[in-house]
Amino acid sequence: MTQQPFYITTAISYPNGRPHIGHAYEAIATDAIARFQRLMGRDVFFMTGTDVHGLKMAQTARDRDIEPGALADEMSAYFKEMDDVLNVSYDRFIQTSEPDHHAASQAIWKALEANGDLYLDRYEGWYSVRDEAFYDEKELVEGEGGEKLSPQGTPVTWTAEESWFFRLSKYQEPLLKHYAANPDFIRPESRRNEVLRFVEGGLSDLSVSRTSFDWGVKVPDSEGHVMYVWLDALTNYLTGVGYPGDTAEFRKYWPADYHIIGKDIVRFHAVYWPAFLMSANIALPKQVFGHGFLLNRGEKMSKSLGNVVDPIAYAERFGVDQLRYFLLSEVTFGNDGSYSEEAIVTRCNADLANSFGNLAQRTLSFIAKNCEGRLVAEGFEPTEDDVKLLNGVVDACSVQFERHMGQLEISAAIESWMRAVFACNQYIDAQAPWTLRKTDPARMAAVLAVLYEAIGNLAIAIQPILPAATARLLDQMGVPEAARTYEAVRKREWYGALAASDFTLAPPSPIFPRLELPAEESA
Repeated sequence: MTQQPFYITTAISYPNGRPHIGHAYEAIATDAIARFQRLMGRDVFFMTGTDVHGLKMAQTARDRDIEPGALADEMSAYFKEMDDVLNVSYDRFIQTSEPDHHAASQAIWKALEANGDLYLDRYEGWYSVRDEAFYDEKELVEGEGGEKLSPQGTPVTWTAEESWFFRLSKYQEPLLKHYAANPDFIRPESRRNEVLRFVEGGLSDLSVSRTSFDWGVKVPDSEGHVMYVWLDALTNYLTGVGYPGDTAEFRKYWPADYHIIGKDIVRFHAVYWPAFLMSANIALPKQVFGHGFLLNRGEKMSKSLGNVVDPIAYAERFGVDQLRYFLLSEVTFGNDGSYSEEAIVTRCNADLANSFGNLAQRTLSFIAKNCEGRLVAEGFEPTEDDVKLLNGVVDACSVQFERHMGQLEISAAIESWMRAVFACNQYIDAQAPWTLRKTDPARMAAVLAVLYEAIGNLAIAIQPILPAATARLLDQMGVPEAARTYEAVRKREWYGALAASDFTLAPPSPIFPRLELPAEESA
């Protein structure tokens, strides 16, 4: 059977500084979605990387007295290291200085030009170096000292130079028609409404080249011009799947299923990007999802406040899977969310160490100690309680988990999983296999069989969130790799086959040790 293709991307990060917890959140969330789709049997291509061109990178390199290319390589390596540490299962990590990306960017430029949507003029207006974005006068806000700021609160400067322009105004009505015909093109609803208001307010033509620096993709046949960094950066989504050219890879994966991005760059992805694609006669992505910000104890991250968190340090302190679990369960995907070390410790101990980890540890330890590690084979008559747990709770949890993950409702998916974990803990307390060991050994074995299958199915379900921990648990349990898919769980075959084999469960190792706050935090 041919697998259905699925293409998902993060925004590519701007690496003029090291990655922070917000970058980690986007990478982890996108990875969870990609892993989920693989478990659903899809042929997934997952793209991430860095956007290394533009004025900010040129200025940072100049300040450090190094070449921009050297800075790009150095800083991109930190982002790739973060993804690797956090177990992000990307298929390609792109860096926009790569030759194939320059070729793709120049190809889309020529497509815009061929469609009559580029013209040379002089740009005069407000530009934010930090945002790498142009802003109309009407969009600016006033700072505390009366200075002009971008809508993001970043400084703007008046810029005047020769520039190529893209006829963005031409695409106002086509964009509005697309939004109306495809209401899920922009999610969540709040982001869609913001974009609608912006486009309905009128679109000005967009400056898409610069002459004041040369660190970027060269504009074809236009000496001294480099592409506006956002035209170059957005094109990475095409580069990754073989553009330009009618390649098998491009036909297979484009249009992208999801662009997962931060809410502060929705305009670039939901207005500029589809307009560029319309002009180039390329299909539009299916959905742009703008997630919220992570707040440190309710405050935005700021170097001046000293609350910018290194995600690798957090992963080392609390564990990679624990950090993944906290961020994806604590924050409703699409909304802003807050984090703290206390909150990470509290949630991970409650859900992972005390609930699921303890359930697995005491069940598996009991089998290893009291049943010589052997699983009871098929043949016992399940009770109403057994059927209710496996069919009524665990199976239902799997269905709910899949439905929520398919809608990018990640925290809701985890909540449904936790309800099944709680039900399993209630079941083991009510059935009390430690008592049955003396009074009814056959019933004890049946209870342990039900729990073993339930724990295995729950571990398989939560793999997108906790990939390393579930792999260790399923290895201990002897669940074969081929059975660790959602289809295999639905077929309900893996436990019977394992119990009928010569598998013997060894005394298990704990999967989720309890976390502790550093001494200065817990004092």
